[in-house]
Amino acid sequence: MASPPPSPSSLGLLAVKRHEPELISPAGATPRELKTLSDLDGQEWLRFVLPLLLFYPNSPSMEGQEDPARVVKGALAMALVYYYPLAGRIREGPDHKLVVDCTGEGILFVEADADVNLEELGDSMRPPCGFLDEVLCNVAGSGDIIGCPLLSVQVTRLRCGGFILGIRLNHTVSDIFGLKQFLEAAAELARGAHVPSRLPVWQREILNARDPPRVTCTHHEFDDIVIDTGSAAIMSDPKNMAHRSFFFGPREVASIKKRLPHHLVSRSSTYELLTACLWKCRTIALEIKPDEVVRLSCVINAPGLGVPRGYYGSTSVIAMVLSKAGHLCTSPLGYAVELVKKAKEMVSEEYVRSFIDASVIKGRPKHMTVRNYAVSNTTKVGFEEADFGWGTPVHGSVASAFPWISSYVKYKTRKGEEGIVVPMMLPERAMQRFQEALAKMIDEGTAADDHCGGDSTTIRSKL
Repeated sequence: MASPPPSPSSLGLLAVKRHEPELISPAGATPRELKTLSDLDGQEWLRFVLPLLLFYPNSPSMEGQEDPARVVKGALAMALVYYYPLAGRIREGPDHKLVVDCTGEGILFVEADADVNLEELGDSMRPPCGFLDEVLCNVAGSGDIIGCPLLSVQVTRLRCGGFILGIRLNHTVSDIFGLKQFLEAAAELARGAHVPSRLPVWQREILNARDPPRVTCTHHEFDDIVIDTGSAAIMSDPKNMAHRSFFFGPREVASIKKRLPHHLVSRSSTYELLTACLWKCRTIALEIKPDEVVRLSCVINAPGLGVPRGYYGSTSVIAMVLSKAGHLCTSPLGYAVELVKKAKEMVSEEYVRSFIDASVIKGRPKHMTVRNYAVSNTTKVGFEEADFGWGTPVHGSVASAFPWISSYVKYKTRKGEEGIVVPMMLPERAMQRFQEALAKMIDEGTAADDHCGGDSTTIRSKL
């Protein structure tokens, strides 16, 4: 496979020199078999490649002793003996059903070097990362879902002795929690363990449709919708899109909470508050006609399904609520908060079973539309146990923004303030309107701290 040529960051932050990409196969013998993904894994909305970055500091005990690329490469090979489906390839069978062909071909691996210290990166580590293309392996074809490596990994050594672990995950085979489990297993093996403390469990049949499938709940996410192709084309054109991220610390959250009626203040979580606020501001920014229906898709981890410890497939479903755009934009924030609460309350075990059944009956339709905003909360993932010998990463998260979905990311600023970062991707003019609407929502004034050459923005209430 040809390596893409090294290119300096368009932001001037770092230039990376890559070695030739290679495939890492399991370090021992593994079964050659077909393993079927669950009906939940095969959802259309999961058929994409998820980019993640983990940033590791220098460890004095490892300095001059070990090469992080060599250590990570060896640990991944050992972990693949247990997680051998990850070394295979996705195939598509009848009825759009996905299977993993456990070929043992391996995952894609690249080692690289960057002449920069971790400390120099500062808050540019938070998503959307402006130097993503430099630290993330993107060999031609590796972003496809069918017939390509399920994981692509790049280890970028830094001048200070630390390194960046860049990962591209085929989301159909695992979610971010499953990836965390795999990385923790590899890290344990790197530190000398003979067997991972948590062994992987496949058992994807647990989340298959019932026989016969039966829809018992309302699922607007599977409604037949007329898509505005013009708007969809605009949202899909990367040249037209602005990438920003917004930091919400305790002061921002407190400011937004002042917008709520008294009876909702103590009953509303930070997730509910931010989701309602962002949905409203995004709808205002897109200037959707008042009578048009807009949708909020909350990605929620499924409860009570008997999923065993060690399971690393997707366990999330979508809970969707609707509103007329005009009503959402002009109503008090409490209206949107109540809708978010409604979405969360819908998700029971029966809802999940009905969701899976509906997806099979409907032929696994796509969920994302131009008038839909999806939110995924990854603040509780945590990569604290992914210690390959250099200690835990100073930050690890989804690394990019997407047109239809925002991932909530736990983040600590270089000033030590903890909060949530939300990456956002919108057309440039809509992004300007979004920032204005959000500033009004926070209400106490704003100050913008730009990082990554303007690709990240902090909405900050005045002190």
